Amino acid sequence: MAGQRLQAGDVAPEFTLPDAEGNKVSLSSLRGQRVIIYFYPAAMTPGCTTQACDFRDSLASLSAAGVAVLGVSPDGPAKLAKFRDKEGLNFPLLSDADHAVLDAYGAYGEKMMYGKTSVGVIRSTFVVGPDGKIEHAYYGVKAKGHVPRLRKDLGI
Repeated sequence: MAGQRLQAGDVAPEFTLPDAEGNKVSLSSLRGQRVIIYFYPAAMTPGCTTQACDFRDSLASLSAAGVAVLGVSPDGPAKLAKFRDKEGLNFPLLSDADHAVLDAYGAYGEKMMYGKTSVGVIRSTFVVGPDGKIEHAYYGVKAKGHVPRLRKDLGI
């Protein structure tokens, strides 16, 4: 079901995914800088909107520290474009419709939600270093308060 959970020091799985405009974005194109990759279940849902807006509101300080942000969900590019435009999101949202990247990062599988087991996206965040290795891995994060914690861990 879910891929193996990645840890700090692991090489980040490479990927190329379409953004909200259908343009291809590759992790390798960002090599040489730190990249936050966050996986979220669905655009335009309350928790995912909270998390995306926290990244939006923190992007200036993250960018100033040389950190790029990529949001990844199973949503198609058209829905991602609508989400981006509605919330004024200022970083790439990528579509992983077949869950291949979610699986590679261990961010898709069984999870508990409202006391029931379901299968889907496990809200997860990774910080990939300039060398392409994972510096921080967070699984099962809460949408609210995650970005401030992440910034603290990164010293930003």
